[in-house]
Amino acid sequence: MQIRTERLLLRPFEPGDVDDVWAYQRLPEVARHMLRVPWDRDGAAAFVRLVMAETAITGAGDALTFAVVLPGSGTVIGEISLHVYSLLHLSGELGYAFHPRHQGKGFATEAAEALLRHGFDELGLHRVVAKCSVRNAASARLMERLGMRREAHLIGVRLLNGVWRDEFVYAILADEWRVTRSP
Repeated sequence: MQIRTERLLLRPFEPGDVDDVWAYQRLPEVARHMLRVPWDRDGAAAFVRLVMAETAITGAGDALTFAVVLPGSGTVIGEISLHVYSLLHLSGELGYAFHPRHQGKGFATEAAEALLRHGFDELGLHRVVAKCSVRNAASARLMERLGMRREAHLIGVRLLNGVWRDEFVYAILADEWRVTRSP
């Protein structure tokens, strides 16, 4: 499955995407928000192998993970995913990471809107959450642009490199999404 937007192609990952993924996943400014240390090339390759299989939702715990591609160049500029937690409660979580060189251009918003639309309209989800470090102001602003509301400020929720990390939790319901997107 692929999703096209005005400027982007969201497609399943392919083996040839490793170097593009490594180009941003090895950067400290990306890794510090991803709950880990920067990856080496082998880490990027393992990630690509893992997410290549995340192409359909057939049950709880499944995910759709897409390479975000600039169609003209074919370059993978980021990744975006929708993990379905519960089919009973129709809930999921949005996640994303982009190369800093391509941030601030609206690409993350465009990709996230497309994946939320798919989650709500095609998968029939009722609720989608997204989380970010409280230090990741750009990610918090993105969630707010998507119409998500901040529901929680979790204190000391994750230990990363010996430091406890605080997180914001944002969420949006399908009905809220449709209201914010209606003409």
